[in-house]
Amino acid sequence: MRSGGTTLAVALLGMGLCGLVLSGCAGPANTPNDPGPAEIVGKWTSCAEVAPQAGVVLPVPPGSDGPAAPTPAGTEPTIGRIDPAFVPVAAVLCGREVRPRAGGGREQVATERRADEIAALLAALRLPDQGRGRGEVACTLDLLVPPWLALLDDRGRWLRPYLPTDSCGKPRPEVRAALDGLRLTTVDTRTVGLVESSAAETAGCEQRWSDMVWVETHLGRPGRVVPGASPKAGPLRLCVYEVPPSERGGGKPAGDFVYGGPLPPQRQAKALQALATTRPAADCATPASRFAVLRSLDGGGPEWYVELDACRRFLVVASPGGTQLGQGDAALAALLGPI
Repeated sequence: MRSGGTTLAVALLGMGLCGLVLSGCAGPANTPNDPGPAEIVGKWTSCAEVAPQAGVVLPVPPGSDGPAAPTPAGTEPTIGRIDPAFVPVAAVLCGREVRPRAGGGREQVATERRADEIAALLAALRLPDQGRGRGEVACTLDLLVPPWLALLDDRGRWLRPYLPTDSCGKPRPEVRAALDGLRLTTVDTRTVGLVESSAAETAGCEQRWSDMVWVETHLGRPGRVVPGASPKAGPLRLCVYEVPPSERGGGKPAGDFVYGGPLPPQRQAKALQALATTRPAADCATPASRFAVLRSLDGGGPEWYVELDACRRFLVVASPGGTQLGQGDAALAALLGPI
């Protein structure tokens, strides 16, 4: 299977060699640092064992088969130049991608892919760094993070090579072209987590969402809702989330999708009326186990966050009005029950 030019896009955040946000023009000239020789490791096993975190770019809900624990510091092999005595015969790329699930929704999949025709890649990896320019080279703001890459020799030993950089600190064009030109064969794929369930996809809701009432009341300074001042809204979508016990009361708790969909017009009218006639929020420090999010079907306008239990407060997020906090009740929560 050919990579199709996506090798650098499916990236590992932890490699850190070229994962830099660059802006403006290149800074003063400097001499490239010699990374030294790469550490040669014993026989290759698999991405699942050697690089379980490779390509982790998306969170997965608690309770799923999420990412493995981070590799302890000091256990990753040293990244560097290829020792002339080490003769690579293959390249392995470990990463992750999101793909549709058979029953609907999307899932995150860990991948291991191998290439055996690597002459162009080896030639690119042996190039020197180009060094930083003196202001004459314009550098773009895009973020390029290289893949988790290993080179194997005919004895099964492996190392992680250094990727030579251009004058902007990004992988040299020759390296990018060589990576994109690899003819990759998929060795292994394994599902590691749910990104979006079929129910969330059908409802038009995200699988995970932050509890903004808790975030704003603990980290922000929302204003008070003025009774009778309800923003007008077109058709709304209801998305309800449940916060795992381990996250309740934390700094930025997030919930998992439970139910949702377009809110029936009569229920919407009653809910907006309740939001307009409510009293100021009471002082309360009990985290909600469930909260609702109301958003316009077309994606515009204000957003409403409603705690469905515990304090039963709500938050209106509207621009340019900022955030406003008010007090809901059991009747409002009932209007936002399953559709």
